[in-house]
Amino acid sequence: MNCAEISDRFDKRLDVEDYADIDASANGLQVGPTDHQVEHVAVAVDAAVETIDRARDVGADLLVVHHGLFWGDGIERVTGESYRRLAPLLEGDLPLYAAHLPLDGHQDLGNAAGMADVLDLGNRAPFGEHGGEYIGQRGRMPATSAEELKERLATELDTGGRSVRSLDFGPEEVTDVAIVTGSGTDWVGEAAEKGADALVTGEGKQAAYHRAKELGLNVVLAGHYATETFGVRALGSLAAEWGLETTFIDCPTSL
Repeated sequence: MNCAEISDRFDKRLDVEDYADIDASANGLQVGPTDHQVEHVAVAVDAAVETIDRARDVGADLLVVHHGLFWGDGIERVTGESYRRLAPLLEGDLPLYAAHLPLDGHQDLGNAAGMADVLDLGNRAPFGEHGGEYIGQRGRMPATSAEELKERLATELDTGGRSVRSLDFGPEEVTDVAIVTGSGTDWVGEAAEKGADALVTGEGKQAAYHRAKELGLNVVLAGHYATETFGVRALGSLAAEWGLETTFIDCPTSL
């Protein structure tokens, strides 16, 4: 199977075209020839020198990531950080595929869906409206305390030694949970409006404190990296179903 076929399969499965006008990421095949033959796919959250080098070390023919190298700002010079990341891809003949928002919001394969699985959420629905698409998920769980919710995530997620933090401004008993992985506190308002007891995301912003307090919402900050390993793992499982060897490159940042 070559890069063109794999990329096309991923693009269609993730509805990549639907996010073209709202995602800064250049989703799809970012580096490499389309006719490059692939037998071994490595998946990782970030396209960084470490993950690229480790993909080469395991003999991968394609690296699939959530956070790619190109974010719609154009390329004028390949120097410094850009060169350090592109050089090992080109020297190692290692193509790069990236899926950002499509992999956050996919209701079966996405990061939010993976987090919902961890929490055993039922009655799931899309959440986190962004430009007409959704980048998260919402559902219900058996009544649990806000503290128990935080402890469960701390146990289930690889936070790289980082503690799970929370803004405890909502009800003590949580049943309705909204999820936007990564940096999702911009959806505090939507979570409160739709009646969620808690918003689970990765990292916070200063403004989220007062918004959550004023709206009476619990916000759980479980780590950007820790909440975004699910999507690339799911793509690795898809590649395995297609008969390809796969490797997950785990590089937790504790952030």
